[in-house]
Amino acid sequence: GLLASHAAKGASSRAAAEGEATSFDGQVPAGDERGIAELQAALTAGAVTSRALVEASLARIALLDRTGPALRHVLETNPDALALADASDAERRGGRVRGPLHGIPILIKDNIGTADRMETTAGSLALLGARPPADAGLVTRLRAAGAVILGKTNLSEWANIRSTHASSGWSGRGGQGRNPYALDRTPSGSSSGSAGAVAAAYCAGAIGSETDGSITSPSSCCSLVGLKPTVGLVSRSVMIPISASQDTAGPIARSVRDVAILLGAMAGADAQDPATAASAGHVHADYTGFLRADALEGARIGVPRTRLFGYSPAVDRLAEEAIAVMKRSGAVIVDPAHLDHLGEYDGTELDVLLYELKDGLNTYLAGLGTGSRPGTLADVIAFNEREREREMPYFGQELFVAAEAKGPLTDPAYRQALARNHRLARTLGINATMAKHRLDALVAPTTGAPSLIDLVNGDPGGGGSCTTPPAVAGYPHITVPMGYVRGLPAGLSFFGRAWSEPVLLGLAFAYEQATKARRPPQFLATATV
Repeated sequence: GLLASHAAKGASSRAAAEGEATSFDGQVPAGDERGIAELQAALTAGAVTSRALVEASLARIALLDRTGPALRHVLETNPDALALADASDAERRGGRVRGPLHGIPILIKDNIGTADRMETTAGSLALLGARPPADAGLVTRLRAAGAVILGKTNLSEWANIRSTHASSGWSGRGGQGRNPYALDRTPSGSSSGSAGAVAAAYCAGAIGSETDGSITSPSSCCSLVGLKPTVGLVSRSVMIPISASQDTAGPIARSVRDVAILLGAMAGADAQDPATAASAGHVHADYTGFLRADALEGARIGVPRTRLFGYSPAVDRLAEEAIAVMKRSGAVIVDPAHLDHLGEYDGTELDVLLYELKDGLNTYLAGLGTGSRPGTLADVIAFNEREREREMPYFGQELFVAAEAKGPLTDPAYRQALARNHRLARTLGINATMAKHRLDALVAPTTGAPSLIDLVNGDPGGGGSCTTPPAVAGYPHITVPMGYVRGLPAGLSFFGRAWSEPVLLGLAFAYEQATKARRPPQFLATATV
């Protein structure tokens, strides 16, 4: 999905009731913040069962999602979740434990297909009842690893590729999601529900997807760790697509260790996704072995200041403190280490995405079978027009219309734009900068502090974001909590070359252990002053 860096201004002036903070007394009981390894240890010791964990998650969702603070992060819970938990417990009693995720409830974003009793809709009413014929490749892996698929999370509808004026975290199916740190603030998009759910302790981890910023930005805005892997490390089969060249799924959790555990379960080749063939030799079954508290010692960290700093003085101050921590931890800081050609592919990035959206979505919809409608992007556009009251009360579908006007992927304009983007973002951008300065990673603030929800104007444009260079390159990017601005979270990003997940996880873990910046949300009505 897309961070709303492409979402500027303007929308319907209909009363923004969904955007107003709900009236509740602000009292939310503390959630279970144990990590995956702690939960697994409790399961192993017999101190808890998978059924009890799932029941606790379902109770937490019932308490917070549509009542109380009304976070609106879960579109539906899995009607089979308790049965799956019981089966997991039975396997454990029989002596079979599939791995660190065995019996652990996990939420997944609603653009990731499941061939079960749940919907896969990308938040759109147009796809209700249009069930995919198979699980997504990554869901097959998660199930094989023993994870209990707990439910589907809300998102910026169609992963934020419908309108330039969208409000992140809003979908026709789920309404407007809220930030657990301040209910009048955006949870950011498009994996808003996956991030908000983990922040609110519905579960220990969730799966999001990213085209540009949609794992890393909501993770930053909800004080979480989020990893966008190298494109091709994790299968995209049976996922509702935006972009074949940029889409990837990835883990969101409260710690680097939990993200590493989830990545190990998700990563690997899938014949249904040709991009994953490139992952050969780069997949690790267990990424936790790369987590070293001393990983910053001797590491060369570049600071690309131009265009990635300077948007928020308060967030920049947190980043300067983070850089000082890394220096004290033994890192060699190369400052500045500018990325060339930043901003030169902003327009062509969107152009590429629109071409790929039309091609990919038409292919996905055709694969749902003749009984499912809509069958094309044009059908979705027509549905939205017919259902304007429910689907377009706040913003339209001008990006869908622009995508429908695009030609096939054989168009020279598309092929030239994609090749240019890769040359600027990869060869002349991240690769060149890292080779010139012999870097292990680049660091920058992930994005600004979360903005106010605005269903009239949509998300504000102009905030700094380092998500685009690794997104366009198809390279890995991890964000870690670095602190708060008036109680609002801000994250620090580490990104680098293709397949450098082990290095980035190690550096992020060392920084996390040196700072332990994250604190749980307080579900405040508004930001503290």
